[in-house]
Amino acid sequence: MNETLYNKAIRLSQICNACRYCEGFCAVFPAMEKRREFHIKDADYLANLCHQCGECLYACQYAPPHEFDLDVPRDFAAVRKESYKKFATPKFLGVAFEKAGLLTSVLLLVVLAIFLSLTSGNFDKDAAGNFYEITSYKTMVGVFGLFATISFVMILISCFKFAKSIGFDGVKFVDYISALKDALSLKHLGGHNYEGCTFPNGEDRSNLRRYFHHFTFYGFMLCFAATSIAAFYDHFLDYHAPYAFFSLPKLLGTFGGIALAIGCVGLFAMKIKADRNLIDIKSLNIDYALIFMLFLSAFSGLILMIFRDTSLLAYLLVLHLSSILSFFIIAPYSKMMHLFYRYLALVKNAKECRIYS
Repeated sequence: MNETLYNKAIRLSQICNACRYCEGFCAVFPAMEKRREFHIKDADYLANLCHQCGECLYACQYAPPHEFDLDVPRDFAAVRKESYKKFATPKFLGVAFEKAGLLTSVLLLVVLAIFLSLTSGNFDKDAAGNFYEITSYKTMVGVFGLFATISFVMILISCFKFAKSIGFDGVKFVDYISALKDALSLKHLGGHNYEGCTFPNGEDRSNLRRYFHHFTFYGFMLCFAATSIAAFYDHFLDYHAPYAFFSLPKLLGTFGGIALAIGCVGLFAMKIKADRNLIDIKSLNIDYALIFMLFLSAFSGLILMIFRDTSLLAYLLVLHLSSILSFFIIAPYSKMMHLFYRYLALVKNAKECRIYS
């Protein structure tokens, strides 16, 4: 654990709690005000509650170049990255991914592509748009089912460790519902009266970041729904792929893939343009890794759908399956965990708001 990083975040919280100028900006500062002392668990909680909008940085009288050097978005981003590593299961994989997230993702993609190529059928065979002629149904279900299950279990264990660390005593069902509403609407990226936040450069308010997050999340969920419905069709209705374009799996997958691709491109563009004072430079590696894998999964799926009746089918299928499998493998150790940790932080925040209201 990086004690210097946490000590800096604790010092920052103490100064902010004494000043309280930013208490109306987001959920972080009212959460600070409910504390008289700050510890490592509080830093993890507050950092994951922070949505990195940047509002506080541009309002802060102690921000750089002031000698206090207070930069909440930057320092809390660094703590978030540390929390992904600290609560990862197993921890050494979190450490390894943090050091070279993007490179690890690309190398994993290449290795899996080679593996799937070697285990697939004849690439010159006319599959007539049928994926199972290239990679058997048993291979798809077996390999993807195994890694998806492992990934899910690792994520679940990490979430349990995070929740236990920040303190979940007294949480009620209503707190989960309240947090879910905030998470699904991205309430804390809306700024004042939902006029938007000041990310990426502090010059103008915009809801673009919120919208791109919505495209990414809901696009991902549509793709997940498409896969789930296709599995239901196959196992329970004896209705096998390939499906017609206007079938439910194909429509959900198409719209989901387009939305996911748009969201990833938008978030990447905003990250590139972001004020360097707003971000933790060392976190960009894992940021780009997640965006890259999500975009490649969406884009390769869309291209595969367009060219599935051509001789490119086998090659595009291997690329798409490799990207999906790579995403499953890296998910518990990547920035994907901010989705779960932020929700858990929102749950804790909902509990505190309920108790202290």
